[in-house]
Amino acid sequence: MDVGDWLRRHGLEQYEAAFRENKIDDTVLPTLTAEDLKDLGVGFVGHRRKLLDAIAALRAQVAAPTLSDAPLAIDNAAKDTAERRQVTVMFSDLVGSTALSARMDPEDLREVIAAYQKCVAEAVRRFGGFVAKYMGDGVLVYFGYPKAHEDDAERAVRAGLAIVDSIARLAIPAQGGLAVRVGIATGLVVVGDLIGEGAAQEETVVGESPNLAARLQALAGPGEIVIPLATRRLLGGLFEFADLGLHELKGFDAPIRAWRVLRESAAETRFEARATSGLAPTVGREHELALLAELWSKAASGEGQVVLLSGEPGIGKSHLIQALRERLRDRPHIRIRCQCSPFHANSALRPSIVQLTRAAGFHPDDPPSVKLDKLERLLARSTDKVRDDAPLLSAFLSLPVGSRYAPLNLSPQRQKELTLEALIRQLVGLAARQPVLLVFEDIHWIDPTSLELLDRLVPQIPRLAVLAVFSFRPEFEPRWIGHPRVTSLALNRLSHRQGAALVERLTGGKALPDGLLEQMVAKTDGVPLFLEEVTKAVIESDVLTDEGDRYALAGPLPPLAIPATLQDSLVARLDRLVAPAREVAQIGAAIGREFSYELLAAVAQRGERELQGALDQLIGAELVIARGRPPHATCIFKHALVGDAAYATLLRSRRQQLHTRIAHALEQHFGEVVEHEPEIVAQHYTAAGLSLQAIGYWQRAGESANDRSANDEAQSHLQKALNLIETLPAGPERQRRELAALTVLGRVLAARMATQIPRSSRYILARAAFAS
Repeated sequence: MDVGDWLRRHGLEQYEAAFRENKIDDTVLPTLTAEDLKDLGVGFVGHRRKLLDAIAALRAQVAAPTLSDAPLAIDNAAKDTAERRQVTVMFSDLVGSTALSARMDPEDLREVIAAYQKCVAEAVRRFGGFVAKYMGDGVLVYFGYPKAHEDDAERAVRAGLAIVDSIARLAIPAQGGLAVRVGIATGLVVVGDLIGEGAAQEETVVGESPNLAARLQALAGPGEIVIPLATRRLLGGLFEFADLGLHELKGFDAPIRAWRVLRESAAETRFEARATSGLAPTVGREHELALLAELWSKAASGEGQVVLLSGEPGIGKSHLIQALRERLRDRPHIRIRCQCSPFHANSALRPSIVQLTRAAGFHPDDPPSVKLDKLERLLARSTDKVRDDAPLLSAFLSLPVGSRYAPLNLSPQRQKELTLEALIRQLVGLAARQPVLLVFEDIHWIDPTSLELLDRLVPQIPRLAVLAVFSFRPEFEPRWIGHPRVTSLALNRLSHRQGAALVERLTGGKALPDGLLEQMVAKTDGVPLFLEEVTKAVIESDVLTDEGDRYALAGPLPPLAIPATLQDSLVARLDRLVAPAREVAQIGAAIGREFSYELLAAVAQRGERELQGALDQLIGAELVIARGRPPHATCIFKHALVGDAAYATLLRSRRQQLHTRIAHALEQHFGEVVEHEPEIVAQHYTAAGLSLQAIGYWQRAGESANDRSANDEAQSHLQKALNLIETLPAGPERQRRELAALTVLGRVLAARMATQIPRSSRYILARAAFAS
């Protein structure tokens, strides 16, 4: 199939050039997501919806894999070099396959295994995973490679639940049903090394996670999913679990604590499900919260309001909504909360289905008649047309009605219109009883029919006692701006002072060691979620010791590591880039958070057009901010943690290679840096593992700082030189370098001591020295 012809059939031929430029062919097309379409420049929501519907139809036509199929096709983000990644690995195994092979004809068994593999492949594809290998009755799956998502652990578990459910529905004539065991584990691995040749060539994943997933799969019973602690922490309260306790697993020195995944939790929103340790303190949102409270007062008096709440991921949209709920806790009102999901962006009215199911109090074991009774009682609170609305909403909720209601006998379009009217009628009726707080969260993932519902609802809200809050990320383009009583509220990052205040609240008022708080606030760039997760990670690590009213360092202050809870979301931003832009991001990260275009060009060794194109993509993706124009531009990572994530994907050998090239480029083309900031060259030579060159530059940096009376900096530079000298082989060269560094360090310490002696004592010592 030609992608250009496919686009033209859907009236969207203007995107053909972008698709071809990004190597989108018929193998990649079925795997595209809404995020991919945004990266391809499909800016209009309507066009994205058209394409997503067409892609969904295309997926349905893709033939299921057979025993001889290769792993699922990967997109243009596929790598040809190894990387360090956080990956969630899934092992799925068909229970009782050995016994089946003894009882079944090989051809029949082949069909059974093919059906099993098809179920696994469809579930994995649906949740964005990658089938790495079919191994007879076992399947190896990766989530987080070759493309990361912000919620790969969640995707893996949802895929596992879907696999368990779909396999349970498979039946073998005269043999009964089938079941699977699933093991899932998350951790740091090295991925992308090619082994084998020709058709046998495959990419390996090296690390603890694949082995752990395999051991946990063996621990699981039929129809069970088992996970370890690291994955359990990432999932928060998204699912219900059974603690299986500690287990001795082959190949692991210490016992492993395991959990069995039971089912999806009853949490109303993703925010509540992840906030298992309680609501973090609200800092720096006083103005926004006061505005929402003012709008609520107007809405409660009958002047309905709509708030378009926007902000980047982690900025605190859900947190602000939760804070508003807390403020309204003691005021009479009705709350309706709908959560959009990336897994149901093409499931019509899914947020309303979940909300109605929860509001009616449906239980999974309720028979249809009980659910219908509950639905009728719910509708009676808001309308006197229960007999009109109940059949529509029963069909909407996929509830069999038996003979209770007459058949609808409506066209699909007419039935949809009447269902939307029924949902709006429910809101109108509730608002006549009490003021309503209506929240639609994450509408950047909204399905087209729910979007149509909001389009019909927004013009009516000014006449109702309703405050409607729609939250979304900046890439969503709301079409209600300019409507009566619609307020746009964009959340900005916290200031340095506000960030420090949030950390203080998170630590319970306990003071942190000097320098650590500054590093944390600087690294997280005012994004509350980043700051919250980094603070938790630091407190729970072995870096600090709790001394009652304060925290103390247990040793030297190490660089802040990226918390596992943020790894997936940060790497996901990078994985949306095409290969050249991603590599440029890695080179920029090796240079530092801020880097000049000239130095980048010298290190990247790419053509100007290619380099500029890659940089433009980084800027367009809002990962990098540029000041000035090339070749005199200066670039900075918008988030320091994104730069750290790009750097963390590099293997040690690749990092050393890049740091060597950076140091050489500085020496050859940036004489001012070498002369006035030798510590920068020293840092790169140190990271490159070239100790001799690094020692010389650290000593120069120490001498330069000493000449400026910057005693603290001078002492730090010289101590780094001495630390490296200790790694040199014993001999005259080591002694010579140690003596030179110690001589300068002695002058620095003498100068520091002199400045610390009181002025009167210095005068007496000077007189004594003159007299002698």
